[in-house]
Amino acid sequence: MGILLAFAPFIVFAIVDRIAGPTAGLAAGAAASAILLIRDLLAKNRSPKILEIGTFVLFCSLLIYGWMRHNQWSVIGVRLCVDVGLLLVVLVSMAVRRPFTMQYAREQVGQEFWNSPEFVRTNYIITGVWAMAFAAMVAAELALLYLPAMPRRLGIVVIVLALMGAVKFTGWYSNRVRSRPED
Repeated sequence: MGILLAFAPFIVFAIVDRIAGPTAGLAAGAAASAILLIRDLLAKNRSPKILEIGTFVLFCSLLIYGWMRHNQWSVIGVRLCVDVGLLLVVLVSMAVRRPFTMQYAREQVGQEFWNSPEFVRTNYIITGVWAMAFAAMVAAELALLYLPAMPRRLGIVVIVLALMGAVKFTGWYSNRVRSRPED
């Protein structure tokens, strides 16, 4: 549940972007990110997560850039920037050997498992699947931006399937690993 809540700023961004435009969407995403960070800072036994910090920095940076440049963002253009940023946060988390899913998994698994090879491998696999989902979203948005003849619905279907696939895989794979008999 925690990992899905971490994506709330993106959902807020998408809804507000659709209703009020990209700048308002970025501001709403930044505000939602700030709320999650404050929640983690104030809660006992919680700490800010890589994904939540990266999301806050991403939305604030894009918002400031837009204000400074007086950009009139296209909907797809700003969504592309947001999803590229999200993909980079996920890839950087893996590159620094802290897959973003690990912080959420540690809230659900006993500390004695945190350094086990299976726990670490599981988090790399799940984080890798999320990275592939975000890469598919970026590819779909690039196609929507640069291939105007492509049906918009196709791009939207790819984005929805990528997200649904990552969510389903995360639940399925976590359950599969938990249900394996211990050696």
